[in-house]
Amino acid sequence: MHFSSIFHVLGLLLIVTGSSMSMPLVCSWYYGESDLVPLLLSAVATVGVGLPCWWFFRKNHELHIRDGIFIAVVGWFVVSAMSALPFILHGSIPSFTDAFFEMMSGYTTTGATILQDIEALPHGLLFWRSETHLLGGMGFLTLIVLFLPKGMGGLRLFRAESSPGQVITKEKFVPRARDAMIRLWWIYLALNILQALLLVAGGMPLFDSLCTAFGTVSTSGYSPKNASIGFYDSAYFDWVIILFMFLGGTSFVMLYQLLHGDIKSMTLNTEFRWYVCLLLLFCGMVSWILWRENTYPTMLESLRYGTFQVMSLLTTTGFGTADYEQWPQAAQMFLYVVCFIGACAGSTTSGIKVVHYVILCKYMWGTVRKIFFQPMSVVSVRLNRKPIDSSAIDLAICYFVVNIFMVFIGGCFMVMVSDMDYVTAISSVISSLMNIGPGFGAIGPTENYAFISDIGKWFLAWNMMVGRLEMFSALVVIYPSFWMK
Repeated sequence: MHFSSIFHVLGLLLIVTGSSMSMPLVCSWYYGESDLVPLLLSAVATVGVGLPCWWFFRKNHELHIRDGIFIAVVGWFVVSAMSALPFILHGSIPSFTDAFFEMMSGYTTTGATILQDIEALPHGLLFWRSETHLLGGMGFLTLIVLFLPKGMGGLRLFRAESSPGQVITKEKFVPRARDAMIRLWWIYLALNILQALLLVAGGMPLFDSLCTAFGTVSTSGYSPKNASIGFYDSAYFDWVIILFMFLGGTSFVMLYQLLHGDIKSMTLNTEFRWYVCLLLLFCGMVSWILWRENTYPTMLESLRYGTFQVMSLLTTTGFGTADYEQWPQAAQMFLYVVCFIGACAGSTTSGIKVVHYVILCKYMWGTVRKIFFQPMSVVSVRLNRKPIDSSAIDLAICYFVVNIFMVFIGGCFMVMVSDMDYVTAISSVISSLMNIGPGFGAIGPTENYAFISDIGKWFLAWNMMVGRLEMFSALVVIYPSFWMK
């Protein structure tokens, strides 16, 4: 591995992280609160650590795929650790483990929190907490690609953080990584600004609007309020957030193509059609159950609350407008299933992703048809009206199996180290691995992760990073041959 290039990129990561604290600093200065000095010291310390690494190791080595994977794994830990400094210095989260957990949850767009009283935090720290969603939503390393010297292998760094679903769908629209990232980031930031403006137009304060937009388009889930979106109790806010959660769960490559008038890209996109159909199915079923059981007085209210919660969990956002653990068991069952799905590859969401389910279902149907009806046929799986390679099918099956395996093994581990019931244990691993945030049991929509042991928090933080890096990049570093020449 080229350690000179690795230290150079890690230094650049820290410089960008420290510089990003300027917005919370302005916020803290404006409100005149006690977090100004902690934020300033943290920004100086972060840039102070990153600047020498960036400067003294600036020799332009090319990054190989192993270098990219190593940076992707180590970078998330380093950035989360330095980003925890403002909370530790301020004293609002004195434990390094808790502060690291909060920041890893923010950058990986998980939205799981250990805070008992979110509204007690000063505005600067609240803004920094939500800004981690903005930075992590598109993948922190995609931002770094913009600052790398030409020829250094930014595309390999991007691939190290890309999902297997993007490998399968082969989504590309420009030949150079930097050009691609610029276009994606413009779309991403434009959606954030547009949602914030719509929320302000509906009467939400500007500060709350920005924090909510950062947590929506990135499908993350941090809210500046203890009761999440339920605090506002507004149908208008709910439907605006539903719309942008949906857009956050859509492939940004497809959004770019749509903005340029390529309607055909949407009609031909198999994954997008399944995404829409799954949302209609689960939103319809949950809303109907809520209306049938008189959980809400009208069908329109049932549709509002049911759609919001399904959209929030399926896109791995994690916002809440109601305590869904008080809903009928049938509705909770559908929500539990939704947690295993995720949205589209190439979006800001995590989870298993719809494209893998498309491949699995088509492959299973083709295999059944071959065994029972057409023994001489060849099983062919088509995506976007084109046949895909058998290696892509193997990748989808492997990715699905490894996810399910990690959920149950991780659940057993959490039962042992944190002395919790199996429902909470399994749900905590699902919520962290799929980057959802809230779950069921003691980590439900009205609870938090504060009660979990330190070992359990470090394990869940690792799961968040594994889920955000889409499994393989995070797991390959523990394979011995990765470290061999």
